[in-house]
Amino acid sequence: MSKQTWKPGNMLYPVPAVMVSCQREGEKPNIITVAWAGTICSDPAMVSISVRKERYSHDIIKDSGEFVVNLTTRKLCYATDYCGVKSGRNTDKFADMHLTPQQSVKIAAPAIKESPVNIECKVKDIIELGSHDMFIAEVVAVNVDEKLLDSKGALRLQDADLIAYSHGQYYTLGDNIGKFGYSVKK
Repeated sequence: MSKQTWKPGNMLYPVPAVMVSCQREGEKPNIITVAWAGTICSDPAMVSISVRKERYSHDIIKDSGEFVVNLTTRKLCYATDYCGVKSGRNTDKFADMHLTPQQSVKIAAPAIKESPVNIECKVKDIIELGSHDMFIAEVVAVNVDEKLLDSKGALRLQDADLIAYSHGQYYTLGDNIGKFGYSVKK
């Protein structure tokens, strides 16, 4: 196998394509699409998102100290892309994409009702990194569409038809090819 060496760049793909909803008190809510989001701790449950400083949502999240990570699906792909290329300074993305702001349980920022999973987050730290600031946040609530629960209450996230982002393209997740620990199971 022959390989080329490229200049340093972000080639860690695929990544989740999520819509992050946020709101300052007394203002309209906004949505930003983020592909740089991840799990960083399980106890306490924490996530990170990285947002360019010049993005409209950056200061909303910085000022309010909270946001909601909304998982995206095949049905939400168009809205996911739109919310990543349009600025909330100039448009109401909830209205434009016919999305419904839903009252969160633990924070003031609204969730996106059409998303199958809403992860409510409170910012704990902001790390300035260069082009982006990383918001490190504690997960304070997770809201799950009851249609994704089986008869025993177990989450069947595979039924949500989630999407991922890879090198400029959106993809659905595809087939299950194993589960955690299957390589050592007897």
